[in-house]
Amino acid sequence: MVTSGHSELSAESVLNIARLSEALPELRARYRGAEPFPHIILDGFLDPSVAELAAEEFPPVDPERWINYLHVNERKYGNTDPQSWGPTLQAVVETLTSPRFVHFLEELTGIDTLLVDDTFEGGGLHQSVAGGFLNVHADFTVHPQHRHWRRRVNVLVYLNDEWPTEYGGDLELWSTDMKRCVETIAPVGNRAVIFTTDADSFHGHPEPLRCPPGVARQSMALYYFTAEDEPTVRSTEYRARPGDGPRSVLIYLDKHVVRNYDRIKRRLGLSDDFASRFLNRMQRLRPRRKR
Repeated sequence: MVTSGHSELSAESVLNIARLSEALPELRARYRGAEPFPHIILDGFLDPSVAELAAEEFPPVDPERWINYLHVNERKYGNTDPQSWGPTLQAVVETLTSPRFVHFLEELTGIDTLLVDDTFEGGGLHQSVAGGFLNVHADFTVHPQHRHWRRRVNVLVYLNDEWPTEYGGDLELWSTDMKRCVETIAPVGNRAVIFTTDADSFHGHPEPLRCPPGVARQSMALYYFTAEDEPTVRSTEYRARPGDGPRSVLIYLDKHVVRNYDRIKRRLGLSDDFASRFLNRMQRLRPRRKR
């Protein structure tokens, strides 16, 4: 469990876990029967007042605090330091990493003994501004600092006050053979998306955002793991969509750059700060999109 010492909100005031637990039979059936892979959408996830405060507290990008994920396959920013977040955001993350919520996830997904990642590797707060995107991918499979931790479940919570349809940024869930988009999910405020992360759980928001200046697609991303003897290690598996055309080559080449970096990072124990500087250099080298 993450503890900050700053939050005055109780877990019960942040999220009604009892209500979720009572609905488990229905939620479990929806989750496990969903296509193209197990997932569920939960609207009105947090207490409405908490969601509103969390959106208000969402910090702007600060180069000293935010990691730059800027390369061919994504343009977004991440913040993995809860000490730099406001008290409401801290209370939300404390609730979503609490034993009670983790138990709910285990019951929902059918995956036992889930582990919380206190380092928020690749997760934490995410935001993308106009032009931002995240190409379709399946997530990295093993925690970089814990060789026996296999990634199993993602929890995404969207934290925007408003998100008109014309802004874009829908989360796309793709078939395991990458032939079709099965579902699109708008990143509307106080919506949670929970899904199982397997080697073929392909998802992303690949279309560049069309939001105006000063507006960002904001979310909290938390990942849960299980301990296994010898899980297969694989970095983020980016994939081109049918119709991506010449960009497919860039997506493929950049995937291998990321894969090589992932190997170096695991071997040398490099920090996310180093990754940010590395990806910034890649951003300066990547071809510009034609307008």
